[in-house]
Amino acid sequence: MSFASLGLCEPILRTIDEQKYAEPFPIQVEAIPAILSGRDVMAAAQTGTGKTASFTLPLLQRLAGGCKVKSNHVRALILAPTRELALQIAENIATYGKQLPLKTAVVYGGVKINPQMMKLRGGVDVLVATPGRLLDLFGKNALKFAQVETLVLDEADRMADDGFTPQVEWILRHVTGEHQTMLFSATLDGQVGNLVK
Repeated sequence: MSFASLGLCEPILRTIDEQKYAEPFPIQVEAIPAILSGRDVMAAAQTGTGKTASFTLPLLQRLAGGCKVKSNHVRALILAPTRELALQIAENIATYGKQLPLKTAVVYGGVKINPQMMKLRGGVDVLVATPGRLLDLFGKNALKFAQVETLVLDEADRMADDGFTPQVEWILRHVTGEHQTMLFSATLDGQVGNLVK
């Protein structure tokens, strides 16, 4: 099995070659074609199994052919439980999407909010965010959900374990337009069960 056989476009395949990825992990074989076809995806995968690439590669491809993002809007929203994970996902997106004309941003708490608000003013195609800071930005009217095409919950079990379930459920209720939803988690039971439902 090769990455080319999964339906990924030439610019992304070139980037994969540059990264020296030999062949896709099992989760990538399952998830990438499903995501490219627009289906909702729920997957259980441990860290280090290629999970981030399994959703970022097809997400970037789907966004590359889409509409222009409006001011203070986002087209894809990726939620992560920690600043460290949000930064890691954003770094992967920058690497995988470097040959695509997409604007990305990462937002998290513990730093000044004004620079993040300024970044969102022009609109971004992909926003990686921690739930608390995302709600802060929404509350300040710096962010609108009307253009969201894709919502990703990464490490959903950690978000549930860390007490973010109410914030995530609020976000799920407010991203109301037609969109693709993805949930990635080490497990799909226990605390994460409510988010899975």
